Amino acid sequence: MVRLRLDLAYDGTDFSGWAKQPGRRTVQGEIEAALGRILRVAEPPALTVAGRTDAGVHARGQVAHLDLETDALEAVQSRNRRRTAAGETSPEPGSAAELDERLAALCRRLAGVLSPDVRIYRVTVAPEGFDARFSALSRRYAYRVCDAPGGVDPLRRREVLWYSRPLDVDRLNAAAAALLGEHDFAAFCKKREGATTIRELQRLDWAREDGLVVATVVADAFCHSMVRALVGSLLPVGEGRLPVEWPGRVLTRAVRDSGVHVAPAHGLCLEEVRYPAGEELARRAAATRRVRTFSS
Repeated sequence: MVRLRLDLAYDGTDFSGWAKQPGRRTVQGEIEAALGRILRVAEPPALTVAGRTDAGVHARGQVAHLDLETDALEAVQSRNRRRTAAGETSPEPGSAAELDERLAALCRRLAGVLSPDVRIYRVTVAPEGFDARFSALSRRYAYRVCDAPGGVDPLRRREVLWYSRPLDVDRLNAAAAALLGEHDFAAFCKKREGATTIRELQRLDWAREDGLVVATVVADAFCHSMVRALVGSLLPVGEGRLPVEWPGRVLTRAVRDSGVHVAPAHGLCLEEVRYPAGEELARRAAATRRVRTFSS
């Protein structure tokens, strides 16, 4: 068996999120179907992803892994045969060079099979201990907002939210500061049975970039809908409709608050997933699998 790491990106507009669902077009479903077709296997290999994005959410820096019998890669048309036919030297069978060549061929085949709104731009052998989900140190998201009176650039309408009132970046950052650190984010999450809502929010700040107001959000992990709920609680503060202290007060109550409106999905993009050095991957995965409480 070999574990492969996939680095990928997608426009989430026409997907019902990452996770495979019967009768729905999803990112996972599209990629697994493409892999099954290319590898010529009846049961496509299952993907494990760093972060399950919701319907309409985009990704530039998503990471996934899959486990595969090395023999399955023999179905990938590589350049070996063309090289041999042309009299060139091909890599030694079973060598690392041959594997690298087959992975490059797999990447090219995926580009030809997948629809243009999802791209796998790198396929590599994962280091020992790597788990796309549990080995991750952090995920970085960006939420992009346009508060210009005339609205969003039409060419960016699928990735930028138009907010009809002007936003004060200083107010946004003052309110966001109270949310940083390790807390129970139950007020900003959709509760799931058996799952903790304790998270460490490492970064949440706002800046004006290229005419947009952009939130950068980094945490070790996120609960379901957490980033969009955080953004949704801050936008009314930024326009002056709610006091700067309000999101912090909501956080301390640690219960889902009806006043927190989840921001639309299309403004959100997963930009980066960070991992530790190779020797720390397995240790990080083991630590992440433990259900977190404040006493731990």
